[in-house]
Amino acid sequence: MIGTIIWIGLIILAFVILAKYIRVVPQKSAFIVERLGKYKKTLTAGFHVLVPMVDRVSYKHTLKEQALDVVSQTCITRDNISVEVDGILYLQVMDPVKASYGIDNYQFAATQLAQTTMRSVIGRMELDKSFEERETINISIVDAVDKASDPWGVKVTRYEVKNITPPQSIKDAMEKQMRAEREKRALIAESEGDKQAKINRADGDKQELIARSEGEKQRRINEAEGRAAEIEKVAVATAMGLKEIAKVINEKGGAEAVNLRVAEQYLTEFGKLAKENNTMILPANLTDIGGVVATITKVLEGAKSVKANIVKPAAK
Repeated sequence: MIGTIIWIGLIILAFVILAKYIRVVPQKSAFIVERLGKYKKTLTAGFHVLVPMVDRVSYKHTLKEQALDVVSQTCITRDNISVEVDGILYLQVMDPVKASYGIDNYQFAATQLAQTTMRSVIGRMELDKSFEERETINISIVDAVDKASDPWGVKVTRYEVKNITPPQSIKDAMEKQMRAEREKRALIAESEGDKQAKINRADGDKQELIARSEGEKQRRINEAEGRAAEIEKVAVATAMGLKEIAKVINEKGGAEAVNLRVAEQYLTEFGKLAKENNTMILPANLTDIGGVVATITKVLEGAKSVKANIVKPAAK
C-alpha cells in the first residue's frame, strides 16, 4: 500500500516537472532560453520542451509594436519660456537576444532618451515654432532614439508629441494676441468689404449715367428724325396741294372757285378774330371783299407766270 502511494507521488512529481519544462510560445512572442546560465536558444511561436534541471526561460519578449508613454517634463524654449511637454514613443523588438543582453531595460532607456532629446530639440526652438514644428520634433526624437537603440535590438518606429503646455501667464498673453489678431482681421475684412461696396456703387452709378445718356441721346435722335420726317411730309403735302391748286386754277372756272374760297376763309378768320377779342381795329376797306380777292388773284396769277417761266427753260 505504501509502495503504491510512493509510485503515485513519483508519477505526479514527474508530471509537474515535465509541465514546468514544457513551453508554448504565443504568436509574435520570443522566449530566451539559458542552459546553465548561458544563452542557449530563442524560442519562437509554438510548442517546445526544455531539458529539465538544465534549461530555463530567462527572458520573455513581445515582438509586437509597443506604445510607451513619455511622462510630462519641463522644457525651456529658445526664448526662455518653460513649457510642459509629453508624448508617446512607439518601438518594436527586432532582435530578442540583443534586447535581453544588450541593455537591462530597453523600455526605460528608450523613454529616458526620448525625454532628453525632446529637451534638446525644444531648447533650439522659440515658443511659437514649437507649436508649428511638431513634425520636426517627432522626427528628431525618432532619429536620435533609433540610432541609440540599435545595439539593443530595438527599432523605434515613431514618436508623437501629445501636449505642449505653456505657463498660464503665457496662455493669457497668447490669448490676448490671438484676440487682437482676430479683431485686426475683422477690421481689415470690414474695410475691404466697405471698399468693394463703394467701388460697386460707383461702378453702378457710372453704368447708370452711361445708360441714361445713351437713352437721352437715342431719344433726341428719334425726336429729330421724327421732326425731320414730319417737316418732310408737311413739305411734300404742301407741294402736292400747291400743284393741285395750280392745276385747278388752269381749268375752266378754277379762278372763280379760288376767289370764292379765299373770300370764305377771309370772312371765317375775321369772325374768329371778333370772338376772341373785345377790342378790334377795323381796316378802312372792311367791306371791300372784292378788293381783297382781287389782290389774292393777282398774287396767284404772278405765281402762275413764274411757274410757266420755270417750266419753259426746262422744256428747251
